[in-house]
Amino acid sequence: MTIRTNRDHGQHYRPRMQCLKKMEELVVEMQSGVKGSDQKLNVTSIPHVVTGQDILAWIANKMKMDAQEAQALGTMFVAYGYIYPLQDHKKLILKPDASLYRFQTPYFWPVQKYLVEDIDYAIYLAKRNIRKKGSLEVYEQERYNNFHKWLNPKWDFIVLQAKEQHKANKERQKADRVVFQCQERAYWIVQRPPPRCHSAMDCLDRLVDPVNSEPQTYDHFRRTAIYLHQSMMRPKVKSTVSLGALVKYMTTYKNHDPFLASCVPSNPWLTDDDTYWELNMPSVEVPTKMRVERWSFSLFELLNDPRGRKDFKVFLKKEFSGENLAFWEAAEEMKWGSAASMADQSQAIFKLFLAPGAPRWINIDGRTMGLTVKGLDHPHRYVLDAAQTHVFLLMKKDTFFRYLKSPVYKDQQKKALVPAAHAFSDEQLAQNARNRKPGMDPILIWQQREEERKAAELASKPIDISQIKNKLDRK
Repeated sequence: MTIRTNRDHGQHYRPRMQCLKKMEELVVEMQSGVKGSDQKLNVTSIPHVVTGQDILAWIANKMKMDAQEAQALGTMFVAYGYIYPLQDHKKLILKPDASLYRFQTPYFWPVQKYLVEDIDYAIYLAKRNIRKKGSLEVYEQERYNNFHKWLNPKWDFIVLQAKEQHKANKERQKADRVVFQCQERAYWIVQRPPPRCHSAMDCLDRLVDPVNSEPQTYDHFRRTAIYLHQSMMRPKVKSTVSLGALVKYMTTYKNHDPFLASCVPSNPWLTDDDTYWELNMPSVEVPTKMRVERWSFSLFELLNDPRGRKDFKVFLKKEFSGENLAFWEAAEEMKWGSAASMADQSQAIFKLFLAPGAPRWINIDGRTMGLTVKGLDHPHRYVLDAAQTHVFLLMKKDTFFRYLKSPVYKDQQKKALVPAAHAFSDEQLAQNARNRKPGMDPILIWQQREEERKAAELASKPIDISQIKNKLDRK
């Protein structure tokens, strides 16, 4: 995997900007392809209004795709601000019904005003505060008060600009005034979304301005030559092989991808129903069927899931071969430990698993043992990587496939839960949002996991009979 930085010639923002350019071309073509009409909104006639179902029909016909893919692409247009809703501004999605939408003017496209200033947002909030006479949304009122504190030296200028813009807006016709207010509100919903809402602008790199090109200096051409030379020396793979691997991966994971399949029973971020999270907690007693199915994809998926790893331990305990997994876990835990404890942890792991006559000795080849012993002279957090990789491959080739055929895994498949999908109406979603409960603090979750880990370590230690006798004698 190649990790490019801001100084790479690849210029990581360019593919995203090319994506936006393609979207803009499609939006321009859509404006002439989708027929608009005059619609009444709050007793005001709004021109050039289109419905969500007309947009989806045009996208499906133009791009030759099904309704689900067309809705995903249409939602992307709304999320990036090329199309904005007239009725429900807070939900930046394209509804497949008669909901009203309009095409955003190019002045408010994301590529035009790439870096948004806080002063512009403060002027917009001040203007809305004047127009609404102080009745802003709760989150907007909060931000308005914060801007009043932070931008106090410039506040007179901000209020003056807001009054001038409000005065100029009053001189327009009512239809144009309503349209401009909807356009501006949709723009700021995209750029400054409400709390707990995702913004599509977050995936764009705001550190680099795509309009200003890099100056063509000697250093620029030198880095260009280095980048092209590295590209030529990079090993090539046939497109048929890479595409075949991609198709195989998508076929395997398509039912587990939240972008391609819905969350069962429901998506907690949309419905405020946390049943999905409760069923997929790390320490759940009975996992779901999709979770158990994911364990069979690869050993990495099995070990990456705490519940799957626990089930794998049960199988290895019956097979009397839990040393490999215990060593893999110890090496993985050492990677995330403190730097001061690297020497003690590496020596303890070596004495427990690798030293001659170790209590839980594991079998690795001589070359890997030599590299590990040599690295222990100057221990670091990745000193056991070679041995850990060797053990992982051993479990992948032998133990993992025996586990998939074992009664332990088959029993989990039989007991796995199959939750029924929930269908929430818009009224129920609004009620769920009002009854939203605060989430558990990550610190509390971490403390709970630490207590469970310490309890498991105490349970795995051998019992000292002398201590039990002393307690009984005292009683």
